[in-house]
Amino acid sequence: MNRTLEVCVETFREAEAAVKAGAMRIELCADLFCGGTTPSLEIAKQIIKELRVPVMVMIRPRGGDFCYTQKEFELMCDEVSICHQHQIDGVVFGILNPDQTIDIERTKKLVQLARPLQVTFHKAIDETPDLVQSVQELKDLGVERILSSGGKPTALEGKENLLQMIERAGPELQIIVAGKVTWENLDTITQAIPNKEYHGRRIVNF
Repeated sequence: MNRTLEVCVETFREAEAAVKAGAMRIELCADLFCGGTTPSLEIAKQIIKELRVPVMVMIRPRGGDFCYTQKEFELMCDEVSICHQHQIDGVVFGILNPDQTIDIERTKKLVQLARPLQVTFHKAIDETPDLVQSVQELKDLGVERILSSGGKPTALEGKENLLQMIERAGPELQIIVAGKVTWENLDTITQAIPNKEYHGRRIVNF
């Protein structure tokens, strides 16, 4: 099975090294120590121009939880709009309600605002109480991808949940398997969780 390897990076230098090592898509973030926040779009422009690989830009105003104030949500909307001006391939975000369910209305608005950019709902989904139901909700909203470790710290620990999520997603929605996926354990993970897309900080050797 052909598989897409997505690498999350913070800098152009990291992106360049990752692509040389076999990365097929870049997720660009700032502040990966806290799970990633919105990066500099100048770095995204440089990656697109010089490396010619798809770039997915994190849209997240801060670290911490995924319940945002109105001002924070407005900032996210502004950042998505700016991505349209820079030939960005897609955006990555996640918004939850206080009860940890997906904030359907705000997610729907961001998806509509993002079009025609691709949309990935990130690991905020792993905080939701019913992962399979969350997949269905995002499928109904037309999201292209969901990044998940199956609600567990690692993909292997979340294997059973991920397999159920992949099944519910069907061909219309792609689950990106994440959670301590590295170039060293990639073969083990792909055998345990057959899938088309995998994501990690060190999913290629650079």
